[in-house]
Amino acid sequence: MRKTRLTWTVLGLALTSSAAAFCGFFVAKADSKLFNRTNQVIIARDGNRSVFTMMNDYSGDVKDFARIVPIPVVPKREDIRIGDPSIVQKLDAYSAPRLVEYFDENPCVPPQPVTMPTAATPSAPMEDRAARAQAQGVKIEASYQVGEYDILILSAQQQSGLAAYLRGEGYKLPAGADGMLGSYIKGGMKFFVVRVNVERFEKAGGGFLNPIVLSYTSEKFMLPIRLGTLNSPGEQDLTVYLLSPEGRVETSNYRTAPIPTNKEVPLLVKNQFGPFYRHLFRRAYEREGKSVALLEYAWNTNNCDPCSTEPPTPEELQAAGVFWRQEEGWGRPAPTPAGSAPPSGPAKPVYLTRLHVRYTAATFPQDLHFKVTKNQNTFQGRYILRHPYKGTANCSAMKTYRAGLKQRAEAQAQTLANLTGWDINHIRARMAGEP
Repeated sequence: MRKTRLTWTVLGLALTSSAAAFCGFFVAKADSKLFNRTNQVIIARDGNRSVFTMMNDYSGDVKDFARIVPIPVVPKREDIRIGDPSIVQKLDAYSAPRLVEYFDENPCVPPQPVTMPTAATPSAPMEDRAARAQAQGVKIEASYQVGEYDILILSAQQQSGLAAYLRGEGYKLPAGADGMLGSYIKGGMKFFVVRVNVERFEKAGGGFLNPIVLSYTSEKFMLPIRLGTLNSPGEQDLTVYLLSPEGRVETSNYRTAPIPTNKEVPLLVKNQFGPFYRHLFRRAYEREGKSVALLEYAWNTNNCDPCSTEPPTPEELQAAGVFWRQEEGWGRPAPTPAGSAPPSGPAKPVYLTRLHVRYTAATFPQDLHFKVTKNQNTFQGRYILRHPYKGTANCSAMKTYRAGLKQRAEAQAQTLANLTGWDINHIRARMAGEP
């Protein structure tokens, strides 16, 4: 069995051996690839309905891949489908913290009015499996084949029965799994169990496993992350892209805090934006006490400033799970897929919130619960490079300008040291060597 790089979610247990326009020129972005063990999830939420697109990196033999995710309801077959990994990549690139640069104008020339840019437009027979499940107090609520996956929806009466059933099916449960499964059983949760069907996977050409998209209606707006900590080698990063017609989405059982933003940093950051943002995030995470969801982006998808990529199209937002009728944006409304009825109700906007959570079992002992807010203020993690004017004009304003450059450089150095924890003297030395 060849090894391959796979994509799904670590939400469950791996069972394997400010409001003003910003302007500026976009330079670089800090997408999720900067972080190890990064998991990505899209959730579209309106009312009590949620659509999850779940994805994460997994390396190994496909025959060893399996996943169990607690969910509050039993989904129907039509509520589960294969997703497009490029949609996750698109939202990641679009909402990633970004680096922008400005170029100082000639101080001897009166400033021109600023014009804001406009938005660019497996296994044993089911009868035998059911009998074994019943003997352990486990009920197979549903069984589906979706793409390369075999999916079971389980309910259970007690943790020992569920654990015994899963072990009997060949799942390897890490230490602590029994008790945690029991806590979900007491909470009335079901279990979404996924395994790769190797024959169908190979028949389809192998390669990458696709994300799974799951829809259900429930008052619970949550993301189960605790099971994923049982077999984690340490800290994990989770990026959640939350789509809502009302406004920002925040965590309701943990604090949500904005990442430091709109900071002017030295030009040397242009070639070190990846290390810069990794250190900035680590420092912000530690300063906030670790038990916090850090806000990296919040904006109506009808516009952005500056745009790090082309904004998601209505079709892409539909693929990301948006099920309500979208307001016209970027010059056109969302189309209706062939053979389906158009979404009912009034047209609504699509607000994208990007939350970045770094978690361990100690820092996040509870699953993530969310709430939709009416806050429509825009936010992005944004870091500014400012190039000094290099011309030779001569006037009193130029003398004042040049006298202030040294003070500005020192302020940038101190900002960089404060954001990242880097040594201030090393930063100054690096800046002195800049052309």
